[in-house]
Amino acid sequence: MELTLLGTGAPGGLPRPDCPCAACATARGVRARAATALLVDDALLLDLTPGAVFAAARAGHSLTGVRQVLLTHPHDGPAVELPAGLPPAGRVPDGRVLTLISGHRVRAVSMDAPGTGYEVTSPDGERLLYLPPGAAPAGLTDRMAEPYDMVVGDVVGRPDAVARLRAVEAIGPATELIAVHLDHDAPPGPELDRRLAAAGARAVPDGTTLTLGAYAAPELPRRTLVTGGARSGKSVEAERRLETYPEVVYVATGGGREGDTEWAARIGLHRERRPAAWRTEETCELEDLLASDGPPLLIDCLSLWLTDAMDRVDAWNDAAWAGGGESALHKRTAALVAAVRGTRRTVVAVTNETGSGVVPATASGRRFRDELGRLNAAVADECEQVLLVVAGQALTLRG
Repeated sequence: MELTLLGTGAPGGLPRPDCPCAACATARGVRARAATALLVDDALLLDLTPGAVFAAARAGHSLTGVRQVLLTHPHDGPAVELPAGLPPAGRVPDGRVLTLISGHRVRAVSMDAPGTGYEVTSPDGERLLYLPPGAAPAGLTDRMAEPYDMVVGDVVGRPDAVARLRAVEAIGPATELIAVHLDHDAPPGPELDRRLAAAGARAVPDGTTLTLGAYAAPELPRRTLVTGGARSGKSVEAERRLETYPEVVYVATGGGREGDTEWAARIGLHRERRPAAWRTEETCELEDLLASDGPPLLIDCLSLWLTDAMDRVDAWNDAAWAGGGESALHKRTAALVAAVRGTRRTVVAVTNETGSGVVPATASGRRFRDELGRLNAAVADECEQVLLVVAGQALTLRG
């Protein structure tokens, strides 16, 4: 099956006229996007974009062989003119199956938002799933016999749609995942490519033709360390990297602090951001979690884990530190690093970057700074990917 993306943007396109935002300012050349529309084997057109005939011609295709035009969502604003010679455009009731003269089978898939998704099966049995903007499949409970060869949808706006499909194995390791309906909520420039890559997806320029089964999906990094300063956005970045997974264990190393309402408010904000399917464990016993099998782990954060580890050996006391506390702490941190090295789970760990500002006034403060720097470096050595987050922007240090 051959798929040509006549457009890859939101219904309003990108850039939008007279919009000064960063996404529009950088949406030039190959990053300019018309409304999403898909041409399948020159026989089926999914959605319409203004200038569809010219868009197809620029991509080296013609619409003269199109036998069916299907719409996925209500179109706001002026009606898009149907090019001459094409059959009338329409939508198919959920669950209905169409068989085209070309041999393609199209099944309408129900969504959790206004719109219709389409599962397209080629005469050779290749399978494509196309999702409308802002929507995810509804009522997915049974595992699929075979994953789709390709899924095209709103990865940025609805990452939970990808998680739902992964939960029922509709998306597998070899499924090609293409992000479309890209709008202002998509980060501009290369940041979009980096964020999509973390989800196992990619975006392509308008006019790109893809052949199902020809693309080898890259292997995702299994261990990632995200570091940064206070309020840099490092926790949000870590959460984004796992938002397309159906199950995640969120490991909170900070625990609760009795009577501290400000700390409770911080914890509450973190919980509100997490998908409902994520499970939370408040613990600093990380080695057992890393050694066991299970869904991905998000560890937030290593600096609080180190605080607990130093509490246990009374490292804040100079005499206790010199009398065996230092060696006891290094033994524990070495065990954690070894667990990170040996884990088979997908892990995203958050830590604080320290030592860039004022030198702590106390010996214990300097001790914590030094030990956290050593721990960060040791864990980073065991990770396939390391990110530094500054002012909400993630810089790739490794991977």
